[in-house]
Amino acid sequence: MFTLGIEEEFQIIDPTTRELRSHMQQIVEGGKNTLKEQVKAEMHQSVVEVGTNICKDIHEARKEVTYLRKMIGEIAAEQGLVFAAGGTHPFSRWQDQEITDHPRYHAIVESLQDTARGNLIFGLHVHVGIPSREIGIHLMNQARYFLPHIYALSANSPFWLGRNTGFKAYRTKVFDKFPRTGIPDYFESVSDYDNYVNLLIKTNCIDNGKKIWWDIRLHPFFETIEFRICDIPMRIDETIALAALMQAVIVKIYKLMKANLCFRNYGRALINENKWRAARYGLSGKLIDFGKQEEVPTKDLIYELLEFVDDVVDELGSRNEIKYIETMMENGTGADRQLAIFEKTGDLKDVVDYMISETKAGI
Repeated sequence: MFTLGIEEEFQIIDPTTRELRSHMQQIVEGGKNTLKEQVKAEMHQSVVEVGTNICKDIHEARKEVTYLRKMIGEIAAEQGLVFAAGGTHPFSRWQDQEITDHPRYHAIVESLQDTARGNLIFGLHVHVGIPSREIGIHLMNQARYFLPHIYALSANSPFWLGRNTGFKAYRTKVFDKFPRTGIPDYFESVSDYDNYVNLLIKTNCIDNGKKIWWDIRLHPFFETIEFRICDIPMRIDETIALAALMQAVIVKIYKLMKANLCFRNYGRALINENKWRAARYGLSGKLIDFGKQEEVPTKDLIYELLEFVDDVVDELGSRNEIKYIETMMENGTGADRQLAIFEKTGDLKDVVDYMISETKAGI
């Protein structure tokens, strides 16, 4: 119970031009012998996804994430390429990227057209094991409130198509064009949720629940809660800290439920206000404390979140990983650091070089 699975989507980059390269198939083929099903194609050929096995704790997850980054780096190097972690590429154009030749992706492009072709983004997905789907839907309902806090920490996509967007996390604005994205609604029960999914299948909106791309979802095939809101962070330490925080949030809410207590459920419209602020300002802005009905510095609310989960982190063995959240707030998000490099040099290629370097840190 409360196991972890971590998926990271990486950029495949030409080290000379620093442009994205549509070279994913060679990376996937090169990784089959060693990584098998842990390396996967994505819709754009300049994106490669790797995923851990089911990990019993955060320490096992760290080993797997580190190993997967090491292997992807080696496989890319064999092709004369490098890889980097960022929610968007600073200047590559989606119009120049090739779509993976697979029926699933052809179907998505046929359905969504330029919305799909332009979806050149890179995320971090974290699965947390749950006792049952019945319990899971209530955990999802309550965990929604904390999504903007977590997203602000992960903000790592300030540039898009060669422009400083003014957002710390522009990736979400690109993905918002897809249907069935963003903060999910509140569901009374798992049957309420299943009725929703089945209606969409019946009316040919989707063919299965995997085409529901919310920021957090009850996974349609696994007994997990899947957090999908985050930009992929540059550093391994950041990925692991965020995964530990997500796991701790789920465990804390579960413990409250077992004690016949619950965290208050807030409506999607209110949570969306905070998500927009998190995307726009990252850690440097303010979120709304709905209990107090006032704006509060984002960092203050994240410190409150750390206090909220503090009584479960030792049993999860993740205190050091959770502690790194404070380091992230001191050092700034990936977006803050990308912007600092650009302000210093005025060259987006230098930003890409920095991303490449940071992605290898800790391997």
